[in-house]
Amino acid sequence: MGTILLALDPDSVSEEQLEAVKALAPDKRLILTRDRREIEAVLDEVEIAAGGLPRELVALAPNLRWMQQWGAGADWLMRTPEARQKDFILTNASGVHAIPISEHILAFMFAFARGLHHSIRAQQRHDWSRSKGAAAFELAGSTVILIGVGAIGERTAEMAAALGMRVLGVRRDPTVPAKGVEAMYGPGELLTLLPQGDFVVLTLPLTHETRGMIGERELRTMKNSAIIINTGRGGTIQQEALIRALREGWIGGAGLDVTDPE
Repeated sequence: MGTILLALDPDSVSEEQLEAVKALAPDKRLILTRDRREIEAVLDEVEIAAGGLPRELVALAPNLRWMQQWGAGADWLMRTPEARQKDFILTNASGVHAIPISEHILAFMFAFARGLHHSIRAQQRHDWSRSKGAAAFELAGSTVILIGVGAIGERTAEMAAALGMRVLGVRRDPTVPAKGVEAMYGPGELLTLLPQGDFVVLTLPLTHETRGMIGERELRTMKNSAIIINTGRGGTIQQEALIRALREGWIGGAGLDVTDPE
């Protein structure tokens, strides 16, 4: 009898969900735990794993056949060559975060547009002067350069377009359209697009192709008022270049849900 490991907090899974899993695989032992010691104790038996299995344990699971990871990005494989050499199926949860992450991107946009980052700091200083910080602006009529138009990017484009924003997309295959995107371009056209963007939004996975794709050249190409937003992976932006861009005013600001290192 093989084992299915749900590496999740026990309180996050209902009895109904557990029964559904058991019904699908009645010949498998089902274990629900995030405790590393408990996981290590059954590691030799695990055939199917889902959730937060520690990445360094993947290579040590001799009978692992299928792993369902909870996020979309599989860049951890770049740092774990032993796992890459194993013969197992890896599936991800691409698309499940489209709603919360696209709303998070919009939250960054609204915060910068209304100058909330300045207002909060002024409030903490008990400074009620209207002249402090950058002037507020409207999202309607602004241009978004959306780099990476997957599930999150597509929903972001749709929401931004509904707010009256112009959306230009960059994806590996620019022949594939997306609702809300006015025009789609390939990665090779990025430098010609960046000067148009009031917001540059990255929702990219971290791969050999995307690592460090935004560096000094790209940042200097952007408007000095432009805001860069990254909700994908921190490694897609060259962080030292970004720090310098912010300190020296090459761009207007950054909304970072991810950094390098994470």
